[in-house]
Amino acid sequence: MKQLNALIRKNRELSLFLLDTFSIILAYVLGFLLRFLDASENITFYAEYFEKLVITLPIVLLINYLFFYLLKVNRSLWKYTGIDEVARIGLATVCANLIWFLIVYFKPVTPYIRSIPVIAMLLQLVIMLGIRFGYRAYRTNWMRKQKHHNAVIIGAGSAGALLYRDILTNDRIDANVIGYIDDNPGLTGKRINGVTVLGTVKDIAEINKNHQIDIVYVAIPSAPKKRIAEIIDSCSAQGLRTQIMDYRVKENLEEISSLREVSVEDLLGREEVHLDTDSISDYLTGRNVMVTGGGGSIGSELCRQILRYEPRRLVIYDIYENNMYQLQQEILMQNRKTHQYDNTEIICRIGSVRDSVRLDEILNEFPADVVFHAAAHKHVPLVEDSPKEAVKNNVFGTLKTLQACIRHHVGRFILISTDKAVNPTNAMGATKRMTELIIQALRNNGVTKLGAVRFGNVLGSNGSVIPLFREEILNGGPVTVTDPEIERYFMTIPEAASLVLQAGAYADQGDIFVLDMGTRVKILKLAENMITLSGYKPYEDIDIEFIGLRPGEKMYEEISLGNENRYTTANNRVFVNERMNIDKDHFFHELKALYEKLDSASDEEIHNELFRLIEEYK
Repeated sequence: MKQLNALIRKNRELSLFLLDTFSIILAYVLGFLLRFLDASENITFYAEYFEKLVITLPIVLLINYLFFYLLKVNRSLWKYTGIDEVARIGLATVCANLIWFLIVYFKPVTPYIRSIPVIAMLLQLVIMLGIRFGYRAYRTNWMRKQKHHNAVIIGAGSAGALLYRDILTNDRIDANVIGYIDDNPGLTGKRINGVTVLGTVKDIAEINKNHQIDIVYVAIPSAPKKRIAEIIDSCSAQGLRTQIMDYRVKENLEEISSLREVSVEDLLGREEVHLDTDSISDYLTGRNVMVTGGGGSIGSELCRQILRYEPRRLVIYDIYENNMYQLQQEILMQNRKTHQYDNTEIICRIGSVRDSVRLDEILNEFPADVVFHAAAHKHVPLVEDSPKEAVKNNVFGTLKTLQACIRHHVGRFILISTDKAVNPTNAMGATKRMTELIIQALRNNGVTKLGAVRFGNVLGSNGSVIPLFREEILNGGPVTVTDPEIERYFMTIPEAASLVLQAGAYADQGDIFVLDMGTRVKILKLAENMITLSGYKPYEDIDIEFIGLRPGEKMYEEISLGNENRYTTANNRVFVNERMNIDKDHFFHELKALYEKLDSASDEEIHNELFRLIEEYK
């Protein structure tokens, strides 16, 4: 079979030409025999008719070749022979033989029987399609024998059927599909493309036991993300490698893009974010926007998404130039390909949010309509060891940036907060809670609309648990988890950034927006799934080691204080907390006292000051 495939591939056009020529000649010869052969007559009686048939065959061939060319009969690959190929062969054959029939009918070719083109047309269709489908059947059977890994497809719908045909004809996919699995129990026992529906997802353990499955393909494009996550979890529990089929419809034609490995994002089961793009465009399109901490995980994604709304200018401001440089090059490279940022001036400037003079310089040179404040020290263990630096950067960096915005009449200021600001148990959370209080205290400034956006962990952000787990798995383990019961909220970086932009449209007087984080995820389960998705077995191939909670770390994260009243916004993924009444004079008196102690106080004294100032700090 390999030699046959290689020969056909090497001389494909010639091979198809010769086979089609053979099909047409055979059809006319058989048609002649069916029409004239009679056991009671001597076949030599029809020699004159047969001679005329042979003489006119080149004309018949030329007419057929013309329609084969026009309808691109030989452009498709025989291994994909289907309805489209049948239709084109049928149309080309009917048209060619009909024209030849009309020629011999209106301009008689003697001696020639006019019924032969009709008989030959039917035979030609049978022969041409028979050769193609015969090759496809032979190749399919050969391909099945070359595939060694048992596979099942979850999803017995149109996407699953398309995926089955793609796997069957793709010699790069080493998978023998032994059956389908579908949530509809009524399909169990039915056959699709000759393959049986073995059961539902609930039966996957039994199916695996009976058939020794090596890989599972998920082909349910219409299923909610939460259901996909549940299916992946069921497969992971059986130690099965799982891949997902990306499926899209383009120009009313069904298309399969590619199979991909399951990502950590799939495990979350979070639905796609739907935004009110008009409300976001109202405050971003054609405006001057600045992002502090623009080179960080959240800051850089904010920049990418802001650019889609075509601001007049985007200022990326960060103290760490390496990340900012990488983002700048990424944007420039993208723009060279697409020119989608041609209408936006992109400015990158190095500077600290602690430096009021530098902030004034930037806002003088590049006046801003909107500022997103993403600059912060965020790593809990490191901040716990250096609380003074966190206070300088997180608390007073925010205060100085906001005061600069008010001085320069910036229309809108959006602070990136965190769920760790809720009932904080560490210095990082306490400093971020203080930034929320600053927003509330300055809400009636008469110049700048203010808002803070509070959300939990983001997948893949710098220093988060996901990159750490990946690195530990690559190194062969162990994967380190602080506690078997620890849980966290998670969302993707693009999801967080897009909801920040949406919340920014609602910001007014110091509102604290809370993003819908879904349900908490057990970190141990996340680690086990990541090991499984990497092709290993937890506790066998790669061990999991429990190292204990780090200083200031919570067992469970929260997204709202107990005494906060929350209300919905126009977007059901964004909530807003009721505004607090803060004694502004007293609050800023305490801030001033804290600022004056920073240089002389010890880290322990700063911790104590945070305890005293933040009543929820535990």
